[in-house]
Amino acid sequence: MTPPVTKNNPDPAAKARLRLWLRLLKTTRRIETELRENLRREFATTLPRFDVMAALNRYEKGLKMSELSGVLKVSNGNVTGIVDWLVSRGFVVRVPVPGDRRASLVRLTRKGREEFSRQARAHESWVDDLLCGLEAAEVDELSARLDVALNYMEDGA
Repeated sequence: MTPPVTKNNPDPAAKARLRLWLRLLKTTRRIETELRENLRREFATTLPRFDVMAALNRYEKGLKMSELSGVLKVSNGNVTGIVDWLVSRGFVVRVPVPGDRRASLVRLTRKGREEFSRQARAHESWVDDLLCGLEAAEVDELSARLDVALNYMEDGA
């Protein structure tokens, strides 16, 4: 029988969970650093620009700036400069919202969709290369375990 967890008898898995979190963080940072460098080198772009294009690619009809910020979980101010840059390159267009003079929808142009498609293929390949040390079954198991952790957190436990 496992003794109860108390102040004097802490959960023995607590330290292991902390080490896991630090490993997850280190791994995420390493992957993100590689992706940022690859996007800069191969496409002369940034991860935030890629993220905006990815979000717009999922919403073919476009998004209001506030919706785009919500999807990306960043402030409107963070997105405005990125959208301006993408508009200047012809990847994104702003379209007025009927009945709301202050709002506009942001959506990918055909050129933007083509460019995002090129970048997304490369991005997928880079991630695959970075995680190639994991077999498919290991990826599935790790994904399932992380889903359990996320569901536990989201359920307010």
